[in-house]
Amino acid sequence: MANVGGVKNANGLLVNTNMAGTVDTKLTKTPYKKEKFTEHQLTELALCMKDPKYFLMNYCYIQHPVQGRMKFALYPYQVDLVDTYHEFRYSVSMLARQTGKSTCAAGYLLWYAMFNPDQTILIAAHKYSGAQEIMQRIRFAYEHIPDFVRAGVTSYNKGSLEFDNGSRIIAQATTENTGRGLSISLVYLDEFAFVRPNIAREFWTSLSPTLATGGKCIITSTPNSDEDTFATIWGQANKLFDEHGNEQELGVNGFKPLLAIWDKHPDRDAAWATEERGRIGEERFRREHECEFIIYDETLIDPLKLVEMDGVEPRLRMGNVRWYKQPTHDNIYLVTLDPSSGTGGDNSAIQVLEVPSMEQVAEWYHNKSPIEKQMKVMMEIMHYIKEQTNSLSQIYWTVENNTIGEAALVVIRDTGEETFPGDFLHEPKRIQGKKGRKGYHTTHKNKMEACLQLKRLVESDKLKLKSKALVSELKNFVSSGNSFKAKPGATDDLVMALIIAVRMTEYISAFEDDVYNAVNSSLSVNPNDPDSLDDSDYPMPIGLL
Repeated sequence: MANVGGVKNANGLLVNTNMAGTVDTKLTKTPYKKEKFTEHQLTELALCMKDPKYFLMNYCYIQHPVQGRMKFALYPYQVDLVDTYHEFRYSVSMLARQTGKSTCAAGYLLWYAMFNPDQTILIAAHKYSGAQEIMQRIRFAYEHIPDFVRAGVTSYNKGSLEFDNGSRIIAQATTENTGRGLSISLVYLDEFAFVRPNIAREFWTSLSPTLATGGKCIITSTPNSDEDTFATIWGQANKLFDEHGNEQELGVNGFKPLLAIWDKHPDRDAAWATEERGRIGEERFRREHECEFIIYDETLIDPLKLVEMDGVEPRLRMGNVRWYKQPTHDNIYLVTLDPSSGTGGDNSAIQVLEVPSMEQVAEWYHNKSPIEKQMKVMMEIMHYIKEQTNSLSQIYWTVENNTIGEAALVVIRDTGEETFPGDFLHEPKRIQGKKGRKGYHTTHKNKMEACLQLKRLVESDKLKLKSKALVSELKNFVSSGNSFKAKPGATDDLVMALIIAVRMTEYISAFEDDVYNAVNSSLSVNPNDPDSLDDSDYPMPIGLL
């Protein structure tokens, strides 16, 4: 049944034509056609209607990348996959690359549309080309089914397929508005982990009410970040114990989970795995074939390191300030503020770092606190450290003075620097005999130097981070041009406050041997490199000028 061309028949439906231009074999079945069936055909129809696996293995053809057209022979894990689709209203499957998840889904969606009347089936892929690819597999399978099995077609397009039983399949890219206005009976989300985080969240928020009224949902993907919507759904689906410790068949969100890594494929063995690891690298292999949540994007911190970082719950909460460690005397505490306008956009963020232990002690962030409130919280944090350490620990503090930071400097001036415990660090850049602005000013150069230092400290386990929110931001802190920033839909305010603290350690290490020893192996200062930091680059506390 070669597809060598096509024309439209009297019903406007595509049909194959041979090289001479005469009608050969129809691609689609004429809709609303009266038919007579043999006893054998009726038996086969009943078996197909009852069991999608029977339909797939006996009447569904696929395009094998090497062998070409062939009947769909389900592997054992694909049998489990189809059963999961069929038996559960909600299912989420995390599957290794090239395990046939799209082929299984295409076959099942075709079966569902042909044998369930008046259904609207939505295919939502992270790219429209992906949705079209699945639709192409559906069309290929449909075109090779004998007439007595398949339903008649009333519309046959690249992005949609409609049957004479009232069911239809629609393919779209996943956006905030995908599926809006449709009465969806079944939605299939392909590679949902790779939809942009903000779009995925908005799409899922708008879709959920539709599912709650009776819709069916199938989600398949290889993993990406452990912070995205797919990871959240997967994690909730795998929470199989209730509050009494009783195991449940479904997760707390009602989803049935299914996992299939590379070794479920019968054609893959240890030798294949060794060769594939060498070809694509350990990180990619673990992500794509062992289904570990290792981030795809080029993150500042090594993705394999990020996999190990989870964060912990704070030991104490004081308002929105989260304390991860009790301050103790004879240490040095660095307190940094990355300010914001406080109008609901970016967060303002405070980080507290203890040296020489290089442990995160506390943090605070909020997006609706005015600048006066931000400075008040910072002052309260420093007073708490002073009280807890009996004034036996040194406190250094600073604020970023870019843009909105100017307002922070005004508040500091009006409040009085003497009311803030500790020493205010800043960068004394002298221009024409005048001092530069107080606080820390972020430039592309010093941001990148601090990013590299942060990377070395974290990856060498010298910097001990406790906050789940901070770890989450680091997982979304990715390469952008010649810099790093939060990927679309994510935030990086906690990271930026931490970067300022890292810059402060460079100054502290200049006169504190313990601090110098704690970070020395990660410092990249090269006296022969004109782009490296020198003594004139070190910020100085006001009191030492």
